[in-house]
Amino acid sequence: MRSLDIVVVDADRSEVSAKLIQSIAAAPGLRVAERANDLKSATRAIRTGRAIAAVYIPPRFDEDLLAARRPQIIAFYNAQYFTPGNIASRGLSDAISDAVSQLSPLCDVRLPSVDGGSLVVEQCVLTNPGLNYAGFLLRAVMPTTLHVIIGIATAYAIGTEFSRRSRRAWLHCADGSPLIALAGKLLPLFLLFFALLGIEALILHARFELPYRGNVLMMVVAAMLFIVAYQSLAAVLVLLVRDLTLGLSLVAVISSPAFGYAGVGLPVLAMNGFSKAWGALLPIRWYQQILFDQAARGSPVQASAPAFAILAGMALGLFVVAWWRLSRLSSEFQREEDTPLPRDGRGIAGAFIGEWRRVLADRGVFSLLIVAPVFYGVFYPQPYLGQLVRKIPIAVVDDDRTPLSRRLIQALDADEAISVAVRAPALDVAQQALFDRRVFGILEIPRDTEREVLKGNEARIPAYVDSAYFLVFNRTLQGIAEGAGDTNVSDISRGLRMDGAQARLALTALSPAELLMEPLYNPTGGYASLVVPAAFVLIIQQTLLMGTATLTALGFERRSGTRRIASGPTGLFGRGLAHLTIYAAALALFFVLLPGRRILAARDDPPALDQLRRIFPSESAIDGLVRIGQMGARLSEVRTDWLYLWLLTAIYFVLAVAASRRRAAIEAADAV
Repeated sequence: MRSLDIVVVDADRSEVSAKLIQSIAAAPGLRVAERANDLKSATRAIRTGRAIAAVYIPPRFDEDLLAARRPQIIAFYNAQYFTPGNIASRGLSDAISDAVSQLSPLCDVRLPSVDGGSLVVEQCVLTNPGLNYAGFLLRAVMPTTLHVIIGIATAYAIGTEFSRRSRRAWLHCADGSPLIALAGKLLPLFLLFFALLGIEALILHARFELPYRGNVLMMVVAAMLFIVAYQSLAAVLVLLVRDLTLGLSLVAVISSPAFGYAGVGLPVLAMNGFSKAWGALLPIRWYQQILFDQAARGSPVQASAPAFAILAGMALGLFVVAWWRLSRLSSEFQREEDTPLPRDGRGIAGAFIGEWRRVLADRGVFSLLIVAPVFYGVFYPQPYLGQLVRKIPIAVVDDDRTPLSRRLIQALDADEAISVAVRAPALDVAQQALFDRRVFGILEIPRDTEREVLKGNEARIPAYVDSAYFLVFNRTLQGIAEGAGDTNVSDISRGLRMDGAQARLALTALSPAELLMEPLYNPTGGYASLVVPAAFVLIIQQTLLMGTATLTALGFERRSGTRRIASGPTGLFGRGLAHLTIYAAALALFFVLLPGRRILAARDDPPALDQLRRIFPSESAIDGLVRIGQMGARLSEVRTDWLYLWLLTAIYFVLAVAASRRRAAIEAADAV
């Protein structure tokens, strides 16, 4: 992620503050986009999206820095935009710390040691050393998107046999064998989806240069089992209800929230008991684990064997259940006549009433438009209720075995973010624990660490942190840095009063200026506050789109011999009003109960893609609602978002009228 915009409020306006601003502008990934006169203007820039963070340099900063009085610099960053906010925070912290160290008059002065040197955490990024967000996001999102398509396509293929032709004819084509009938339905789609997964892998490898470090054969077989599992699950659901629309609804209800339960966005260790149990029942949980272990982390095959065995058992078990259910239904296969849907009346009111009656008359549409949004409102947030990832297990390799190393380990274990779960005698033992997912980071304390500190030198301690999951990576690194920092402070103050001159001088030498990082709009960094509102808008869009499309198709295709839905602007307007009232309860749930936007900010998109994504209403809706609801923006500050929404409303309404009239013309021509 590059060129994150920063706004600077320079209340000092000195040569020293100018050099500090130059250092911030030169930092990788940051760009000083604006100079504000006061904090109110800087906050407005963050709220409207012109900047992701702001830096406040107080008056008399240069005097205080040169006098070694540790002036305070405040940096505000938008924590509601999780990834860009954290990247901006880390970039500002590094840039400001380096700049003040060079600008401080103590930089060239070697002070007498108070109690030795300090510990310096040396970051060693595992799995994704370039911290390439595409490497994480695409590997997670592509299978998640595809599993929804797999389920819906399979449900449609099976469900049409309950409405469009004699199901006895389906079995007759398979020589009366339910196994052949089921396999014949699933195989073409299986080949298509397997080819899509292969194309995706080639794109990730060739276009984004993402390596596949592990066992390729295991990944290929796991992909096949993943497809079969979701095809079989969709077949089981449709065969149980024997209804196309209801089967589609059930598939959507199970597959849509699966990303949260898969343990990619928020790790499994941070979930509650229900979320862990439900996620364990989903094939995508185990496929994602195999994919990340083998493709990203390069784990040994035996480390992924348990997840592979579970995925294989799910695929085989679900296929057997679908086969058994089809065998039970084969003797009952009689064609069911569809119950005619209610017809529209005249005008807007007639279309409004007719649409409501059709929603209530069809079980599948009713579940999609009314039951699903309420169900999602309760079901989807469950994995994120813990908000923060706490006590991430790490391994420590203590080659020093001194009082200092023991104090450091105690500080690490006391930190909120991490816990020392493994005391490894060597790095290879710790690495095996990393492959087994027992730990997510390794801290090595080299031999003679305490000796270097007592000599007054910086002692570097390597931290090997797994970056396959970005949230775990950031929290683990934060916890290690905090533990080392606490150890440094305790060593500096040992035997001294914290308000004493000698302790203050040592602290000033270690950190010439105090940097205060202030998160805005999501001060706790809670994951639920970040994800749930945005995901809820996406769910409303998805269920409304699927329900409306299904209802329209049923109105045209029921075998009653007459059109059930009214065409023309008045009919479409009446049906649109009906959908608005149907979703009033879901919208109320959003505004009243739920606490924000996509994890990846759109500012890193290419200009063409930035405009293309605007064709989806959820894009502008999420941005505007989050800014108003979570960030306190006024309507004028989200003017672009609501203008886009009104424009899309007009464009899609005109296209719907044109499509309806074209359909009416075709029907009139066929009737002649």
